[in-house]
Amino acid sequence: MNRQTIKKTILSLFVVLALLAVGVAAGLWWERYAVSDRGTTMPADTKKSDPAVLYWYDPMVPTQKFDKPGKSPFMDMDLVPKYASEGGDAATVEISPGVSQNLGVRLAVVTRASMDSSVIATGIVDFNERDIAIVQARSGGFVERVARLAPNDVVGAGAFIAELLVPEWAALQQEYLALKALGDPALEEAARERMRLGGIPENLIREVARTGKVRNRISIATPRGGVIRTLDVRPGMTLTAGQTLARINGIGTVWLDVAVPEALAGAVTVGQSVRADFAAFPGKPVQGRVAVLLPTLNDSARTLTVRVELPNPDGRLRPGLSAQVSFKSNGGESVLRVPTEAVIRTGRRAIVMLAEAEGHYRPVEVTLGAESGNDTVILSGLDEGQKIVASGQFLIDSEASLQGIMARAGVADAKMPAPVALHEADAVIEDISDASVTLAHGPFNTLSMPGMTMEFPLASPKLAKGLKAGDRVRVGARETDEGLLIEKLDKTGDAK
Repeated sequence: MNRQTIKKTILSLFVVLALLAVGVAAGLWWERYAVSDRGTTMPADTKKSDPAVLYWYDPMVPTQKFDKPGKSPFMDMDLVPKYASEGGDAATVEISPGVSQNLGVRLAVVTRASMDSSVIATGIVDFNERDIAIVQARSGGFVERVARLAPNDVVGAGAFIAELLVPEWAALQQEYLALKALGDPALEEAARERMRLGGIPENLIREVARTGKVRNRISIATPRGGVIRTLDVRPGMTLTAGQTLARINGIGTVWLDVAVPEALAGAVTVGQSVRADFAAFPGKPVQGRVAVLLPTLNDSARTLTVRVELPNPDGRLRPGLSAQVSFKSNGGESVLRVPTEAVIRTGRRAIVMLAEAEGHYRPVEVTLGAESGNDTVILSGLDEGQKIVASGQFLIDSEASLQGIMARAGVADAKMPAPVALHEADAVIEDISDASVTLAHGPFNTLSMPGMTMEFPLASPKLAKGLKAGDRVRVGARETDEGLLIEKLDKTGDAK
């Protein structure tokens, strides 16, 4: 390689290095100015801040909050932090739309409509026990012959039952005919009265007076049509005065005994119109009315028996037939309604999950009214148009319990707060002031809270009056959103 070639090579290297330097400088300038102007870079010294902790709690006792981390006094586990980023409102549960969809959350709207107090129940046909005729022997005698009848036969009015021989009536009739022959009206009338007192029917007395012949046999007939319930007469029987021969139940009207659930019994009233649909007569409903509400409930089924009276002119309604019964009312007042499936019943109260904006859900305590179909009436706690959770609410309620969120009464309840029971335990005062008390207390059984030593706020400075450290007391505490509040301190003993 000659000198000239070496010089050209060195010059080329300088040119390449210069171009590289220019390129690097241009890249640095672009990154620093052009890109940062578009906001696509972050300062290197930006440092992500740790989320703020609101308090610490034990997931098994979520209503108890602690200011510092540490071991749970209830369980052998560490306290769990509650971060501010987990929700702006401490009384709501936040669930993302994706999670809500996976949970099967379905919403419903609180509506206002007229209360449809229709009740549908099942009834069984029975005899009308007010339509009964009893056939008895008016005097002692003998049964000569009996009609070919048996219990449960249907007979008409005036149907022959039996023929009786009554010897006593023959003597009374002969006496009457003898006195009548004397022509003395007073004696004749006295003889007539003796026949009446002897049990002879008025029609037989008139016949004896007209024919002048003794009738000591009498035919017994049914006083009304119906079903023969009992028939206690046979040929050759000896009868005594007042003995029952037959019992006949009319079938012109029948009773329909309807089992109405206890929760719907208030919607049924005496005189209410009723429609009965019988499986035996499809498409031929029978209209009736409520005759009486029986005074007692069925203990096992918790149903009220409603007695409905139905017309039965053709006798087709037989005891034992079943029917689906509809009780209808003429409209009702306008009330708030929600799907029954949306209500969570805890035994002490009823809760619904109120759906708010941006995936927030709030447990709300409500007062329930009657059920109507698939809906339940809301007396207080909600407003028309609010959205509630109709499906998946139990999972949301469980999450609210884990986060220590308690259901609050709705706006409509503000004027009528429900009384809150106190949770009580025995304790010894460690320290006390007008605002708070430190107690070494035993277990709060109603809270499933074991005994421990901790500080509680006082509901009133008057509670501390006359008490000092070491005194034994009976404590009454109420649950609030801020924790337990002492509302009762009854002294049970002096300091040891």
